[in-house]
Amino acid sequence: MTEAPRSTVETAKALLEAFNAHDLDRVMSFFADDCSLDMPRGPDPWGSRFVGRAAVRQALAGRFEGLPDVHYGEDRHWGDANRVVSEWLLTGTRPGGEKVVVRGCDHYEFRDGKVVRKDSYWKIVEAR
Repeated sequence: MTEAPRSTVETAKALLEAFNAHDLDRVMSFFADDCSLDMPRGPDPWGSRFVGRAAVRQALAGRFEGLPDVHYGEDRHWGDANRVVSEWLLTGTRPGGEKVVVRGCDHYEFRDGKVVRKDSYWKIVEAR
């Protein structure tokens, strides 16, 4: 008997757990070889885009370096067979000691149970 495929929402939740465990190998196990990642910051309207497993891995490693204690909490996930929205509250501390607390979301696209596109969005937090 074969194991039933995991739903995309369950996969997004498991991926978030891998991020919270800071387990880059486990994170990357969810991504297809031809995946892409759009990060919120960058020179283009879509932020910075990384294409292919090696580039995505390097970009996500940078996330763990820039926020070594990053944590995604207060999460909600919804979607259909090929797309999921994962909403979360990111908390963490930059290497210089600056605390980061920001609401954001990821838009995931799946093919054959693997992430082919991850598009991340963050609220812009301004000083009061």
